[in-house]
Amino acid sequence: LVAVCIVLVWRRDGIDGVLGILGHDLLLLGEILPRVLAGCLLGGFIAEILPHEKVSRALGPASGLKGLLIGTAFGAILPGGPFTAYPVAAALLTVGADFGAAIAMVVSWTLIGYGRAVAWELLILGADFTLWRIVISLPIPVLAGALGRFVYVRMYPKGEPS
Repeated sequence: LVAVCIVLVWRRDGIDGVLGILGHDLLLLGEILPRVLAGCLLGGFIAEILPHEKVSRALGPASGLKGLLIGTAFGAILPGGPFTAYPVAAALLTVGADFGAAIAMVVSWTLIGYGRAVAWELLILGADFTLWRIVISLPIPVLAGALGRFVYVRMYPKGEPS
């Protein structure tokens, strides 16, 4: 697909068009790469810092509804963008959280995320809209986490995938 697009741009705009796009993409890569590196380092350090047994107890497979609620609450208050949220979710999985709690966290970060709600939504759409959108969204991360936990246990009844 990339090769086809390069040929189409080359036919339309010549080599200057292709080189312009490649130059822009290299600049974009230069901007994104430090964020990706910082997110990966954050995830790695979190995985080393967090006490595995406490995380497993609070967010592991036996945590029940409490683990899903903790994952949902953590996702709702987690600041930053995807370069923060996904490495943190991976770190939680590494230290004993189950798929359900990690799914609840990521879905909550996506749907509820206080940072975006306060910085953007509240100012643009108003308090009523923001409050009702959050209230209506609250059960969705818990339901998604419960479904993720249910499916994972059935797909891998003996634990981790090999």
